[in-house]
Amino acid sequence: MNKPYVIGVAGGSGSGKTFFLKSFLEHFTADEVCLVSQDDYYFPVAHNMTKEENKEYNFDLPSTIDHEHFESDIFKLLNNQSFVKQEYTFNNSNAVPKMLEIKPAPIIIVEGLFIMHFGKIKDVLDMTIFIEADEHIALHRRLKRDLEERGYSNEDAYYKWVNHVVPAYKEYLLPYRDVCDRVIVNNTHEAADIIRITDEISAELRKNVLS
Repeated sequence: MNKPYVIGVAGGSGSGKTFFLKSFLEHFTADEVCLVSQDDYYFPVAHNMTKEENKEYNFDLPSTIDHEHFESDIFKLLNNQSFVKQEYTFNNSNAVPKMLEIKPAPIIIVEGLFIMHFGKIKDVLDMTIFIEADEHIALHRRLKRDLEERGYSNEDAYYKWVNHVVPAYKEYLLPYRDVCDRVIVNNTHEAADIIRITDEISAELRKNVLS
């Protein structure tokens, strides 16, 4: 097997990475592409926290990620090895975590807040995509998600946005924006706009990587 083509997808909270990835993955089969998400490598601390401790704890720092494990699993894929990883459920007591079997593929997608910050990961990326949205749009998306999916109150979600999310974005993500191969501005609520972009990128990859 030739060296896989590794795509890094970064972007701030509420930028629309999840929908972008969903649209992108629909262009490929499981044998053609695999996805490794930084979210599954949080150190497991939240389950022991009180509500107030969870509010104060800053999950938007590189130190909250087990980056050595993250890096190790990426290099397993590069060496044509599979691995199994438990899904991270963001302290949602109603969610039953899945055991994810990640298998090597010609295209590897690595996504997360700090993939450019972690040097060993950054060095293996063949294409980098940065997804961004205007702050008020990203905030609206973030609040909606935290209230509906993660059980935060509006007050707690907004506290995290102001004190954790925005400072971390400016320090650990934004400096890498201008060195990424593609910057996608995702302010629209029209799914067709993102689908069109994933159509273009996937066609390019099918021609240059999978052919």
